[in-house]
Amino acid sequence: MAWIILIIGGCFEVVGVASINRWVNKKNIKHMVELVVAFALSFALLSYAMNTIPMGTAYAVWTSIGTAGSAIGGMFFFGDAKSVRRILFITLIIAATVGLKLIS
Repeated sequence: MAWIILIIGGCFEVVGVASINRWVNKKNIKHMVELVVAFALSFALLSYAMNTIPMGTAYAVWTSIGTAGSAIGGMFFFGDAKSVRRILFITLIIAATVGLKLIS
């Protein structure tokens, strides 16, 4: 159950990062509230997951989901560059995250 909570927390981190981008482009209260709520939920779920999952593993997985998810979301929704090298390195982040799960 802790792993599912951690994954959901990582997804909220992606929402928070996307909200930062929307806030930068158009400053309004909706984007600010979305940003604060998304990051609050993300940190709360990370904290809860760390009751079961070791801190180093939980934080690495959480940040990996945020990093890879934000990079992928940026390519699909915000016009970020798409290149073979970028996709390769995102794949390496995902592979490392899966590796951490397998050894813990």
